[in-house]
Amino acid sequence: MTVLQAIFLGIIQGLTEFLPISSSAHLNIMPWLFNWQEIPESFDVALHFGTLLAICIYFFKDWIDLIIGGYKKAIKKEDSTDGRIFWYIAISTIPTGILSIILEKFSDKYLPGMAPIAVALIVMGILLYIIDKKSSSEVGYDKITFKQGFLIGLSQAIAAAFPGVSRSGITMTVSRLFKIDRESAAKYSFLLSTPVVLAAVLINIGNFVIDIPFILGLLASFISGLLVIKFLMEYLKKKSFKVFAIYRLILGLIILAILIIK
Repeated sequence: MTVLQAIFLGIIQGLTEFLPISSSAHLNIMPWLFNWQEIPESFDVALHFGTLLAICIYFFKDWIDLIIGGYKKAIKKEDSTDGRIFWYIAISTIPTGILSIILEKFSDKYLPGMAPIAVALIVMGILLYIIDKKSSSEVGYDKITFKQGFLIGLSQAIAAAFPGVSRSGITMTVSRLFKIDRESAAKYSFLLSTPVVLAAVLINIGNFVIDIPFILGLLASFISGLLVIKFLMEYLKKKSFKVFAIYRLILGLIILAILIIK
C-alpha cells in the first residue's frame, strides 16, 4: 500500500465512520473501483483506531463523567444520567460482540461481493429516511431507557456483520424509531461504538505493521474523524438525516449499475 493510498483511505474512514453512510462499504468500494489490492484487516483496524481516538478526545469529558457515574451507581447506588448511560453501554457491549461474530461468519460465507453492500446501502438509506421523517423528537439523551439503550446497542451487530449497513446508520435509525432526538441519537451512537471498536483494536493490535502508511493513515482518519464529529453534532441540531439517506441510495444504485455493466 502506498502512502497516498493510506492517506486517502484514512480520510475516507474519518469522513464515513461517523456519518450514517457506512465506512466499511466505502473501504470496500474504493479498492474495488480503483483496482487496488485488498485492504489488510490490520490496516482496516488501524483506521478504526484513528477514529476511536477522535471519539475519545471529542467526548473525553463525557467519558470521564460516564465512568465516574457508573462507579457511583454500582458502588454507592447513586442514580444519574451518566451512571445509567454507562451501564446501558457496558451491558449491551458483550452480547453485541458475540452476535457480531456469529453474523459476520454468516455474512462472509453467504453474502460475499459488492452486490450485498449496494443492497444494504439502499435498504438502510430508505429505512433511515422513512423512520427519521415519521418519528418525532420526544426523548432526550437523559431520558433514554435501559430497553432503548440496550436494543440500540445490540443493533450494532447488524452493521458489524453486513458492510453497507453502517454502525452509526443502524444505531441512529433505531434511536429515531424510539423517538430520540437526532443530536442525542448521534451522541449515544458515538459513545456506544467506543468499547466495540476498542475491543477490535486490542484483538488485532498484535497484527499491526507500524510503518509510514500505517501512521499516516491513522492520522488522516483521526483528524478527519474529529472534524466530522464536530460537524455532525452541530448539523443535527437543525437538520435531518435526509441528505445522508439520499447519498446512500445514489451510491448503492451506482454500484449496482457498475456491476450490471461489467
